[in-house]
Amino acid sequence: MANASGFLSPSVPTLSRKIKPSIGIIGSGFYSFEGLSKRVFCCSSIDGAEKLSTSQSPIPRIVSKGCKLVGSGSAVPTLQISNDDLAKVVDTNDEWISVRTGIRNRRVLTGKDSLTSLAVEAARKALQMAEVDPNDVDLVLMCTSTPEDLFGGAPQIPKALGCKNNPLAYDITAACSGFMLGLVSAACHIRGGGFQNVLVIGADALSRYVDWTDRGTCILFGDAAGAVLVQACNSEDDGLISFDLHSDGDGQRHLNAGIKANEADHAVGSNGSVSDFPPRRASYSCIQMNGKEVFRFAVRCVPQSIESALSKAGLTGSNIDWLLLHQANQRILDAVATRLDVPQERVISNLANYGNTSAASIPLALDEAVRSGKVKPGHTIAAAGFGAGLTWGSAILRWG
Repeated sequence: MANASGFLSPSVPTLSRKIKPSIGIIGSGFYSFEGLSKRVFCCSSIDGAEKLSTSQSPIPRIVSKGCKLVGSGSAVPTLQISNDDLAKVVDTNDEWISVRTGIRNRRVLTGKDSLTSLAVEAARKALQMAEVDPNDVDLVLMCTSTPEDLFGGAPQIPKALGCKNNPLAYDITAACSGFMLGLVSAACHIRGGGFQNVLVIGADALSRYVDWTDRGTCILFGDAAGAVLVQACNSEDDGLISFDLHSDGDGQRHLNAGIKANEADHAVGSNGSVSDFPPRRASYSCIQMNGKEVFRFAVRCVPQSIESALSKAGLTGSNIDWLLLHQANQRILDAVATRLDVPQERVISNLANYGNTSAASIPLALDEAVRSGKVKPGHTIAAAGFGAGLTWGSAILRWG
């Protein structure tokens, strides 16, 4: 049985009983009910299992591992662009931007930087905090929608870190929700795949896809990278308590950067052989966004998702130490906090300094909060990402 909200783990059956082994992978959280063990069965339900003898019945592989967040790191480009700087290239001003978004500065990649180098720096800092050698990393998840190679850039991270054991590395593309999907994916690899140390990196350079003449979008975005190390641990120390993930392709029209044909290739002929061949070279358009609709989506769906994750964890908003949202707009942060009844002093925000950094925003804000001493080991965090796709998701985390 698979559906999307976590791992339901029933008690381990004895072999003397005729049972129907089951696993619930219910894509929104890791369930652990009172009286039920935390062990997970890594097999599907088998029709007719009750008719088999114990010698014939497949025995489920039991995974009793948990996972915890043990290190964080971040990196930003050197070039800082203030609201006043933007006012020199587009019709806007500092007050107009800050009142509507809460943003005052953002960092932008230049020719001196690369997204990969930012991701590597963030990953290296996370490993140093966790006191884990790069050679002990066995999986790298690069959460980005702006890779520097069409085929993805994740394998470049372990190469740059000096990993000698060729760990698996791949990209996850889910825009501003990417880091949340990366965390859940890391947990699944650890719980069901035996991985020990997983680097989850959120890194994006949306400045490369911004129309800098459109004040509705160019004021919002910045570039950055953030990373966490997720490590296997005993189930009793599990740090990813529950999660809730969703997508709705109908909302894609409100936030996208679609592919388009290059008009410069219009003169390329087909020599009369096959119509519309060869195809024109393509590139991606600038970011297109209906700000009002995205705002409505965020303030409606994000609180619902967090409430669902809290319910699966058996918690309420009063039980969490911190609310950590994707840093998109201060008004969204305020609205979600109000809906969840979380006081402002427990909301993590660095939006004013960096703007919307897409998949990097949650790990960047988390890293700053950890290094400043705000987030301490044992603190419970309700985190949520949301954005293009449309995708959104939340998780209840314990730091350290």
